[in-house]
Amino acid sequence: MRPTKFHGRYENTDKVCEHPTCQEAGEFRAPGDRRHGFDGPGEWRWFCLDHVREFNAGYDWFEGMSAEEIYAAQAPGAGWRTEQPAYRPTAGVDGMPRWADFDDPLDAISARAAGIKSRARREAEMAMAGRFSREEAQALEVMGLGLDVDRQRLRRRYSELVRRYHPDRNGGDRKYEARLNRVVEAYQTLRKSRVFA
Repeated sequence: MRPTKFHGRYENTDKVCEHPTCQEAGEFRAPGDRRHGFDGPGEWRWFCLDHVREFNAGYDWFEGMSAEEIYAAQAPGAGWRTEQPAYRPTAGVDGMPRWADFDDPLDAISARAAGIKSRARREAEMAMAGRFSREEAQALEVMGLGLDVDRQRLRRRYSELVRRYHPDRNGGDRKYEARLNRVVEAYQTLRKSRVFA
């Protein structure tokens, strides 16, 4: 069931308008008694065009909210701290700042952009030094190593990171699995480097 391009109409829903005196097709959704929330999506009521317009004219989204909750919901940055990977406590394991540490979304964006730029600059400097290729410089960045690395330090760092991010060392929690995969790939790239031959 997909809405058509115009007016939010859902055609062919096989629903009847929920207005007590109407028998037309219910092609337009309106919020039901249970709102969207932690337990999943809310319920929808279905109306014809005339009755959904009537419903919308009398619907109050802020019903039941305190003045502070209404003010917070209307604030320009409302909802920017919603739960997603960049806000979780596990964010920032790759060296980037966590969004949850900032009160202003623009500060968070600025800090993340600065982190990305400085990482790219370090990778470029390593590649330009001529010792490592661009891919190897990126791998060094993933491993948290600099240009002064030798084979022994590389192995020691790899062992340390695998112990840190492996699910067995985190009570079976797989939250660092993507980070662990990047570390393994970076190590495989670096161990084949002519620098360590």
